[in-house]
Amino acid sequence: MKDSSMPVFGQADVEILDTVVCHQGHLRVERLQLKCRLYQGGWSAPFYREVLKREQGVGVLPYDPIQDKVLMVEQFRVGCLDDRQNGPWALELIAGLVDKEETPSEVAIREAEEEAGLHLTRVLPITEYYNSPGGSSEKLSVFCAAFDASHEVGIFGVDSEAENIRSFIMTRTAALAAMQAGRINNGMSIIALQWLQLNLEWVREEFLRKK
Repeated sequence: MKDSSMPVFGQADVEILDTVVCHQGHLRVERLQLKCRLYQGGWSAPFYREVLKREQGVGVLPYDPIQDKVLMVEQFRVGCLDDRQNGPWALELIAGLVDKEETPSEVAIREAEEEAGLHLTRVLPITEYYNSPGGSSEKLSVFCAAFDASHEVGIFGVDSEAENIRSFIMTRTAALAAMQAGRINNGMSIIALQWLQLNLEWVREEFLRKK
């Protein structure tokens, strides 16, 4: 039986007519002129779209199955400048961008070291998704990893990248309460915490079995 949720069209059904780089700085913005096939048949008239071009991102949620605690990080986020509840310091997952020579799981392990001083050896995949496909190419890979919540927290980050990151350990229930209260308000963290809650028994068994 054919899966009705599969897309009708693919990459061959889009024609890019022109590309202009509108901005190239910390972020890259391109303006595309393109056309694509229509569901009712034929092709659309040419139209314009701006797209924020970003490397693939990675996030990892460390979880201690014995103490039932998670590790989050807090850092300045320019996109949250107008957030009246929390201000521009977001509580979120350890995260980073994929370099060309790295896999997403390798990035998760590297970023855990850089942002929290954690030495991870194995990560469990949660999901992959596009952050905001209406205007951004950013794709995110999310993982969960076992850690010991007795680990010392502190201040981390790469100075050359203007990172100033505080690691923060909290109980799983406190993290869920922070999510419900809007303190944790970014999609990647919400997805990871909800996934952990839905798969809690299996995750605990998986992490404890590997000890």
